[in-house]
Amino acid sequence: MSYAVIQTGGKQYKVSAGEIIKVEKLPDSNPDTKVEFKEILAYGDDKSIELGEPTVSGAKVEAELLKNGKERTVLIFKKRRRKNSRRKNGHRQQFSLIRISKIFSKDGKVLSEAEKMKKKETAVKEAKEEKIEASK
Repeated sequence: MSYAVIQTGGKQYKVSAGEIIKVEKLPDSNPDTKVEFKEILAYGDDKSIELGEPTVSGAKVEAELLKNGKERTVLIFKKRRRKNSRRKNGHRQQFSLIRISKIFSKDGKVLSEAEKMKKKETAVKEAKEEKIEASK
């Protein structure tokens, strides 16, 4: 099982192919577009690992942007006692939901690749067929 450590939005994420993660909102991005992460801090598998100093040049991770959205509201309430002073604010952090599709090594070789996503209807039909076969 191959993995990579990427850096985006000031945070670091350990990702593997096929994984869906929530990251800080990516600039100028529309759903169903390909996104490349070139800031790879490390990649490897169970047997070996390649570390960057600070990044591995040539390595990259391809991802597919699923959707952009906003988190639930976080309330910020400030009160100064005995001063009749209070302030209430809310904040909704924006995020991008991405699915990791491929992890490339520094020489351009594909380390791992995610399976193709099936349409929802065909996935539901296959699940029903498997359930029927299992009950027989």
